[in-house]
Amino acid sequence: MMKLYYKPGACPLASHIALYETGAAFEIEAVDTDTGRTESGADFRAINPNGYVPALRLPDGAVLTEGAAVLQLIADRHPEAGLAPAPGSFDRARLHEALNWISAELHKAFGPLFRAGTTEDEQAAARIAVGTKFDRVEAQLSDGRIWLVANQFSVADAYLFAVANWANFTGIELSNWPNLAALVDRVAARPSAQKAMIAEGLIQ
Repeated sequence: MMKLYYKPGACPLASHIALYETGAAFEIEAVDTDTGRTESGADFRAINPNGYVPALRLPDGAVLTEGAAVLQLIADRHPEAGLAPAPGSFDRARLHEALNWISAELHKAFGPLFRAGTTEDEQAAARIAVGTKFDRVEAQLSDGRIWLVANQFSVADAYLFAVANWANFTGIELSNWPNLAALVDRVAARPSAQKAMIAEGLIQ
């Protein structure tokens, strides 16, 4: 059985949602990235030497890290769930584009807002940087689409939801980007997202 190592509310929430979308059997285990220990007391760096989540342990024991890679593997191993366009298609390239951008640009922009010792000026600058990234997504969604890629729910939407939702905890008013806020609400309403957030203790 697969096992997802996660930190409540962090980016593995996207993989958690995707796993529920597939209907596959899986386990989860929380990680305290400050102590480097899993919920069961294991040394997390023995599982993922990078020390951060997500990490997905596969049934054969192999461990995959990096959120974008984990999401694509989940989608590819469960094509019946429709979480990604067909391999080799242009829409699939768009999915890679979206996942890479969320990881390299949007996710990274939030970094100073979670980093201990960040000054107020640095936090203010980070909020501006996040807002600039949100502007890009808002413009992308302004053509009337309700999902990022091929106008169907995909792992890119799950990833965007997990990261954009951090606005609610970092002093950023998500309603300033109504199209993005609507997408976040749509993902949050999905049964898979509800189950994942309950399992992570984010909602009751």
